[in-house]
Amino acid sequence: MSVQVENLEKNMAKLTVEVSAEELEKAIQNAYTKQKSKISLPGFRKGKVPRHMIEKMYGVEIFYEDAVNELVSQEYPKAAEESGLEIVSSPSIGVEQLEKGKNFIFTAEVAVKPEVTLGKYTGVQVEKVEVAVTEEEVAAEIERERENNARMITVEGRAVADGDTAVIDYEGFVDGEAFEGGKGENHSLVIGSHSFIDTFEEQLIGKNTGDDVEVNVTFPEDYHAPELSGKAAVFQVKINEIKTKELPELDDEFAQDVSEFDTLAEYKESVEKKLTERKENEAKRKKEDEAIQKVIEDSQMEIPDAMVDTQTRSMVDDFANRIAQQGLGMEQYMQFTGSTIEQLMEQMKPDALKRIQSSLVLEAVAEAEKIEISDEDVDAEINTMAEMYGMEADKLKEYMGEGEKESMKKDLAIQKAVDFIMEHVEEA
Repeated sequence: MSVQVENLEKNMAKLTVEVSAEELEKAIQNAYTKQKSKISLPGFRKGKVPRHMIEKMYGVEIFYEDAVNELVSQEYPKAAEESGLEIVSSPSIGVEQLEKGKNFIFTAEVAVKPEVTLGKYTGVQVEKVEVAVTEEEVAAEIERERENNARMITVEGRAVADGDTAVIDYEGFVDGEAFEGGKGENHSLVIGSHSFIDTFEEQLIGKNTGDDVEVNVTFPEDYHAPELSGKAAVFQVKINEIKTKELPELDDEFAQDVSEFDTLAEYKESVEKKLTERKENEAKRKKEDEAIQKVIEDSQMEIPDAMVDTQTRSMVDDFANRIAQQGLGMEQYMQFTGSTIEQLMEQMKPDALKRIQSSLVLEAVAEAEKIEISDEDVDAEINTMAEMYGMEADKLKEYMGEGEKESMKKDLAIQKAVDFIMEHVEEA
């Protein structure tokens, strides 16, 4: 294999990779070996058709696609390393020459890490943020804790009211026909949550346990099921039970149940302390974001589109993994939101660009200030992670490869660069 590097505009480069004809022939043979069991020709048993017969029948190109995929995945990483470039995007592959008996030539267009010309990064002015916690905020936090510890009790002798939970059976009909997904039994519906369409919940207010209720609603025009969009529907609803929340008394016993403290006064004091810490952290992050953004604005760098696209795709993948942990697939999410992957990527692009700019200027600051990360710094970070995950530090260290440790060093250097900037800010 040989590789030639051509520098393009806007921090792009083109690698031209040449692979020997022998390697191409080997890849074609591998493709034939993988596919021959699926191919049959008259006069031959399935899986026993000679390669030259298949190529004669279907054309010599029949195995090219698989061969190209194998060679590119095998040779591109080698070419990228040999090029000496700091590549920051996925490659855009093009085939230049693909012919039996000749060398295979392909190109890979990639983004390379942009150079940063730093502007002012010491003495950056940020807005001073005052941190204060009010009695109302403390009361609201405690009220949320009361809500979390409320118990549901069955209501006797009164009708459904706003805020109640109605346990219902229901079935929906459009034009007199039941529709898919429109039926449920013993469903707990919080009145006022607006989790059901239109005025469904409001029409249950004032009804009693055991009542059969006819609920008339209209599906919204942008409803995720096109066959129901804008349609009028009738739901037959049976109210099985009415429940309401019973909040615990706000006393010392409540404080003991929800915290490590013996008295309500001590618990309130701890809540105020936690809220103060939260606000201080938020204020710190806000000032950091403001300072870094000003450093970005005063610096110069040319970000290639391919770098932004790669970062955006990475963010979309992270998002997909997060919602998958909640049991939701991307296809379902797109149906519910009425959007597409392309629209989601477009929404994420500004944030992707900001992440890239932040990372680049902070790396540049770390380099300018000769910030170095020692093995002791890495060990301290591993100890912190081990404590967080409830593991032994030595075990965690064993699981980490050199690449992960280098990535950790880079992250720690970036954090030290942030700390350096913030040590030298001026509050306005």
